[in-house]
Amino acid sequence: MDPEVSVLLNCTAWGGLLEPQVQVELSARFNRQTEPALESHIEEVWTERVTMEPWLFNGAKFRLHSFSLASPQPSCPPTPQPPCMNGEGDRDGRQSEAQPFPQSDVGGKGEGATPILTLRLGLTCYRDFLGTNWSQRARKLRQRAEVEYGDPLALLAQPLGVGGVLCTADRQVVLIRRSQQVAEARGLLDIPGGHPEPKAVFEGLDEEDRIRVEMLQWREEAVVRELFSSVCAEIRDEVNVPLCSLGEPVLMGIALNHTSAGRPSAEFYISCSLTSTEVRELYWQGGIEAQESTDIVFLSQTEVLRLDQSTPLWSELCPSAKGAVLLYQLVLPDREDKSN
Repeated sequence: MDPEVSVLLNCTAWGGLLEPQVQVELSARFNRQTEPALESHIEEVWTERVTMEPWLFNGAKFRLHSFSLASPQPSCPPTPQPPCMNGEGDRDGRQSEAQPFPQSDVGGKGEGATPILTLRLGLTCYRDFLGTNWSQRARKLRQRAEVEYGDPLALLAQPLGVGGVLCTADRQVVLIRRSQQVAEARGLLDIPGGHPEPKAVFEGLDEEDRIRVEMLQWREEAVVRELFSSVCAEIRDEVNVPLCSLGEPVLMGIALNHTSAGRPSAEFYISCSLTSTEVRELYWQGGIEAQESTDIVFLSQTEVLRLDQSTPLWSELCPSAKGAVLLYQLVLPDREDKSN
């Protein structure tokens, strides 16, 4: 198993989950633990970083605390699943696999579907990410949190990212080469992705307004909608394909990036009605975030299924792309395209 990445959750049993099959629980209990010394360190890191890169801004992010899966028996409570503590699990990456249920209504795809997956979310921000997950002190923070809180992730920001395995009409998977100007994984191949934005849940909210968990607890359906729609928005902005060409996102699972202390990312499969030739033409016209990448690469679905550490291309993939590939190989979401 590649030490840079592991799979926290895969939804193989369903070939992925659609939006009605996912719900969220928001609470301040799911926020990062704070300590005066750590907060001072975070502020120092942020001040130094902004001095070097004055264009940076601090935005709110969702923090993944844990998740739970629906119980196979209606009388039983949901089974809680903690975050992956150290990336160690089965060597094939199957840390937590959702299992199918006998009830016909559980996991249905209509508006009245019973949710299968519950994500427990708090709030964090980009500044806290730089001062914890991305800090040179990340390992020590994990060790101290394990001793003091019984949870090695308690002091980490753990912002939840999103990524999309985009498959064209001629069955090509889209990768983009990250530019030398981005903060992480410069020059490596990646999938389109980013972060769901808490401020997007509120219409007309100013950038400077401070968002609190209590403000989001009455908008949990909107939070799920933002989680699923944000990956399509990232594809639009980074690859320059119109939203109308994209199928409904299918959640394959959650991968962990161990180059940033186990930062989680929800990985999706999205079909596209355009061919690879059409997507390439649109990409080179330039999208809103064209500066974040320098090239577009297409792999056949067969090539993606064969990718592993023994293939030369694997070393060119950034951790987020590796996690998405592992989930795609496990879940095989296009066995039954759920977006049609």
